[in-house]
Amino acid sequence: MLHKTRGIVLRTVKYGDTSVIVSIFTELFGLQSYIVNGVRSSKPKAAKGNLLQPGNILELVVYHNELKNLQRISEFKLCYIYTSLHFSVVKNTIALFLIELLQKSLKQPEQHLELYYFTENTLQLLDGSATPVIANLPLYYTLKLAEHFGFRLSGRFTEYTPYLDLQEGTFSDLPPHHTAHLDPENSELTDRIFQCSEIQHLAGISMTKEKRRKLLYAYLDYLRLHMPDFTELQSPPILHEILDA
Repeated sequence: MLHKTRGIVLRTVKYGDTSVIVSIFTELFGLQSYIVNGVRSSKPKAAKGNLLQPGNILELVVYHNELKNLQRISEFKLCYIYTSLHFSVVKNTIALFLIELLQKSLKQPEQHLELYYFTENTLQLLDGSATPVIANLPLYYTLKLAEHFGFRLSGRFTEYTPYLDLQEGTFSDLPPHHTAHLDPENSELTDRIFQCSEIQHLAGISMTKEKRRKLLYAYLDYLRLHMPDFTELQSPPILHEILDA
């Protein structure tokens, strides 16, 4: 049965001489794997293979069978055309971090509508935003991703609750008896990032590159604490090198 859905390309792997297997976070079916034939040949159809780059947002017509692990695509085209993301080293590196983070977090082929729309919107805003905004975007997206998976931070930073306990996901009055917590300065920054109602407001949160790096690793530890099968990402060192440039 054919279905129309949007989807974000996460990963493409060569298969055979002319085909690929592409992992796509779809609007309707969540994480899915598709085999696409003939996109690596010399025929005109092969040019469409360029659309299967990680981060691209596609309009898809797909066959879907709940009993199969590998689905097929009938048609695909770009849903959104990036104006700067593929041409900016910084923006492209941030996008690849977001995509890798999604890959590590999505395990089951189930619908995640709110996360899908949030990710699609984030990629489009990344494409159209200036550097002061996008520098803090990996931090914001990581915290919000945790929220979409049910690990929302509870409470707020105040002078009475100045410590963020990463194990419990709560702001507390005293530092907990373990190392998985943030000091008052980083707890306040985290609260400000998390409370941003619009991505553009991230530009108003200034911090050093080193503090941004430490916060990102703390947020990834937060995910690891609450998602037991969450494994280490390869992109953060590259991300920090690019943002420090």
